[in-house]
Amino acid sequence: MRIGITGASGLIGSLLARHLVAQGHRVVPLVRRPPEPGAVRWIDGSEVVISESDLAGMDAIVNLAGENIGQRWTPERKRRIRESRVRGTAGLAERLARTGPGRGPRVLVSASAIGYYGSRGDEVLTEASNRGTGFLAEVCREWEEATQPAERAGVRVVRLRIALPLTPKGGVLARMLLPFRLGIGGELGSGQQWMSWIASDDLVQTVERVLTDETFGGPVNASSPNPVRNEEFTRILARVLRRPAFLTVPSIALEVGLGEMARELILSSARVQPARLLEAGFQFRYPGLEDALRHELEAAQ
Repeated sequence: MRIGITGASGLIGSLLARHLVAQGHRVVPLVRRPPEPGAVRWIDGSEVVISESDLAGMDAIVNLAGENIGQRWTPERKRRIRESRVRGTAGLAERLARTGPGRGPRVLVSASAIGYYGSRGDEVLTEASNRGTGFLAEVCREWEEATQPAERAGVRVVRLRIALPLTPKGGVLARMLLPFRLGIGGELGSGQQWMSWIASDDLVQTVERVLTDETFGGPVNASSPNPVRNEEFTRILARVLRRPAFLTVPSIALEVGLGEMARELILSSARVQPARLLEAGFQFRYPGLEDALRHELEAAQ
């Protein structure tokens, strides 16, 4: 397949691009900056500029573009988080709708996040669960709805609700490694909140599966079938690194330091199950957290 990827230079996009190329697919990075050889410029500011002729030469699009959410949420950053996802996705979906599935990509895999479900305590969450509340839940709703023009035009659309990707190259795990290696890691808040995660290998194979398997459409949870509480995540990561982890960061300290971001990203509880992947017989290579962490850390050496 010839697959266009927005966000191809990002954490997930770069992993995915290498995997797809290794599987024999051709990857076309869709970029914001002036394109390098082999890339296509798809957005200028907030305006989608990719041409229908460029889209006509592609079999599929994977949409991963979006502002980093891992910094304190000022009003300006929240605006950029929302607009980078919603406006870019809407413009891309509208351009796909005008191109049509007969002449352009037959499938759009558009990233979303398990933030769609909000903080739900011990409730088991599947693709059939209702949307939660909060800033991230609202952004995810708008992000997913932005794909509708392409879907109405007959493009198969998969809305991939991604859990915490495990990779030491970036994201949450990368930020946790230094304090844990220094022996000052520990539980966050009560430690009872559920953390849903996915090994990077399983994430990229999930994307390839939904790209190539026409039975997939609509929401798909990209998450390990074995979420853990924060206290268990802490204990396992400390064991893998062979370091102590006795400290606890109180919820109030996190909220004072990071505000709304702490409540919605660090202290929220989402116990997610990948029901649709499991029903389709998808085989996770690293369904358990300890094996996944050992693999990720060894692969990075």
